[in-house]
Amino acid sequence: MKLVSWNVNGLRATLGKGLAEKMDELAPDVLCLQEIKARQEQVSDLWLASWPHAVWNPAQRPGYSGVLILSRVAPLSVSTGIGIDEHDTEGRVATMEFEDFYLVNCYTPNSQNELARLPYRQEWDAAFRNYVSSLAEKKPVVFCGDLNVAHEEIDLARPDSNHFSAGFSDEERAGFTELLGAGFIDTFRHQYPDKRDAYSWWSFRGGARARNVGWRIDYFCVSKSLLPRVGTAAIHADITGSDHCPVSLIID
Repeated sequence: MKLVSWNVNGLRATLGKGLAEKMDELAPDVLCLQEIKARQEQVSDLWLASWPHAVWNPAQRPGYSGVLILSRVAPLSVSTGIGIDEHDTEGRVATMEFEDFYLVNCYTPNSQNELARLPYRQEWDAAFRNYVSSLAEKKPVVFCGDLNVAHEEIDLARPDSNHFSAGFSDEERAGFTELLGAGFIDTFRHQYPDKRDAYSWWSFRGGARARNVGWRIDYFCVSKSLLPRVGTAAIHADITGSDHCPVSLIID
């Protein structure tokens, strides 16, 4: 099964930039999108409608956040959110249950400038960790998406100047370490422990993408028990249309 994840930074905008054609080339069995910024009734598109299974979780606030899972494989069940009201208004999590694993699509809150939202982010990190850990007690879990953290210095181009920046604070990195410590593997870093200059997000400013001054903040993580079935993990930096690029994982 081929899984693809992409923060599209606006579903309607990215559809206009060739999302359908680009995803058809990657040919995922399941596609997880983040930051869709739209409700289902706001998007009329034949390509989206061609997917037989979908779970939408838009934010209550218009034009903000939101996640979507599209699948060619019939899920056993679907759900939205993590079951905590204070965390479930921003459209950040959708889950599909398949025969052998749960797939969780996540768009983690950004800590914002001067880490203004860091206390909330830390609450979110703990709640999300508890959510995927509880699922993992039933069957293995794959979670993916824009997790809004570069875990190690190797995961961004300029670590020295970003230790107090959203996405690379000590607290956020520690939160991700705890998440992995709950029994999960960062598949790309597992396969490429020393690979540098492999990023999934670039600022729109200063030609950052052309110069590859980026961050790796989009992930596929899996329960340790799934590791023998994990095929290639990839970052598709050549695919444009958003400030993020897609990432993918094959589960045999």
